[in-house]
Amino acid sequence: MWRLIGVFALSRIWPAFRRQLHDELIHRLALERQLADLLKQVHKPQVSARSKRFWVTLRQFWSAWRTVLHVVQPETVISWHRQGFRWYWRFISRPNGSGRPALDREIRHIVRRIQRENPIWGAPRIHGELIHLGISVSQSTVRRMMKRRDPNPNLIRQWMTFLSNHSHEIASMDFFTIPTAGFKLLTGLVIVHHKRREILHVNVTQHPTADWTKQQLREAFPDDGRPTPRFMILDRDRKFEPPVSRFLNRCLGITPKLTSYRSPWQNGICERLIGSIRRDLLDHVIVFNEDHARRLLNEYVAYYHQDRTHLGLNKETPNRRSRDGPPDPTSISAHQLRAERRVGGLHLRYNWKHAA
Repeated sequence: MWRLIGVFALSRIWPAFRRQLHDELIHRLALERQLADLLKQVHKPQVSARSKRFWVTLRQFWSAWRTVLHVVQPETVISWHRQGFRWYWRFISRPNGSGRPALDREIRHIVRRIQRENPIWGAPRIHGELIHLGISVSQSTVRRMMKRRDPNPNLIRQWMTFLSNHSHEIASMDFFTIPTAGFKLLTGLVIVHHKRREILHVNVTQHPTADWTKQQLREAFPDDGRPTPRFMILDRDRKFEPPVSRFLNRCLGITPKLTSYRSPWQNGICERLIGSIRRDLLDHVIVFNEDHARRLLNEYVAYYHQDRTHLGLNKETPNRRSRDGPPDPTSISAHQLRAERRVGGLHLRYNWKHAA
């Protein structure tokens, strides 16, 4: 009885619902047509700050936001979030009258003069002279004031020779920052092997303590019989020194090699990898939280190993991607290509369509 009543009610409601759906579809098509004509007349539409905040917020909660965005490009919405991130940290970091007093410009001139007249002196020696001159500044401030000397080409050549001869025994690690949708900062850690540019481990956290870093090293180099590198290149970040370096040497049997001050080129492979992560992934997404960042990084690592070619490997991939020839070498057509989505569609891998 109730089933018959339901069928009867549906038969009475359906025509009205169908007409309403039809009218809404025509209304939407008419609005989109007018919007398209308007966009052709306006070279660069002006978007208000309220609209910018609306689109940045909508992007966080609706995955299909790109389908209804016509006034600006999706990349513009991401740039709005980056701009808001900079404004937020600039606001909370604005000077409030406290902190260290500004140093006199004459002190900088004195430091530069002593450095120029004594080329072999370093920051500790110059700082000692300033103490006896009655000038109260710290040694780190003196180091910042000093003019940076050109790198010694002989030292560069020795370092590059060391890296090329021991690439199969070297790994490197470094931290990088990830801004979130809520204007917070996450810290990522990446460990890479130099021989095949293989990413040994990657993770992200909001609080990069020394204990957390040591746990990541245990996961990257488990005691399962596999060989571990002899050397680990890392910079002089306080998150590495000194407990992490001692842990590497005493517990894992890996000799830490610290780079020189302000010399990121000495850890070039890891720095270039972080740059690739930014250009290929982080510059195109807005990260919500740690879990979201970790999932994105894991997807990128799979793409990096299996699909992404590298100049340092002669256009090969770390996992030695197999080469797939066209089904008919005498007649190559673009219709024979198949594109496979990687990293949520940010990148594609191409294969040939072969007959079943």
